[in-house]
Amino acid sequence: MRIPKAAHTAQPWRIHEFTRDFRIEDVWSFRAPGAGPDDFPVMLDALKAAYDTRKEPAATRFLFAVRWKLGALLGWDNPQAGLGRRVVSLRDRLPCDLAQTANDATPCTDPFTEVYQLGNEAARELANKTVHDIMHLGWVPTGDGGYELRMAALVKPNGLFGRLYMAFIAPFRYLIIYPALTRQWERAWQDRTRLLTKAATYGVGNG
Repeated sequence: MRIPKAAHTAQPWRIHEFTRDFRIEDVWSFRAPGAGPDDFPVMLDALKAAYDTRKEPAATRFLFAVRWKLGALLGWDNPQAGLGRRVVSLRDRLPCDLAQTANDATPCTDPFTEVYQLGNEAARELANKTVHDIMHLGWVPTGDGGYELRMAALVKPNGLFGRLYMAFIAPFRYLIIYPALTRQWERAWQDRTRLLTKAATYGVGNG
């Protein structure tokens, strides 16, 4: 479910210290029935295991196929446009003890790179020719004794081209991508035991 941006800024996240030059693009919440205060690492591992075993709707697969094809044709995803080349990694802004927490995070095969992971929040990033994107995940009490996952997309568009690109893809994010992501992530929590058992057995999500 899409929620106000203030729901992100009101939390005492560490991410605020390092992303003042990023804008908040989207904030979404994801249900986790039965979750407790210490279940954030379990949720993260379930999401990563789900990424490697996901079955996305045809519309989502088509959109990503078009995006990766365009990126290949136009050079959007060349290494020269990524982290350590066009932009400096957010990890370079962190104190050493915080940056080192990324080394303990469970690996994943998705395009994002770990920035840090704490007991109630984590950040991951990617960069290409269009944007430098931070995906922030936080674990928040719901007020009824439960917890939910919140995701904030923090972006720094690459000039006018990046801003136009973000505006162009906005309808696809809200109408197709995020609803599919919500179903996938909430299902990952519900299926966490099966997913994590499978990941441990077959090495899914371990590079």
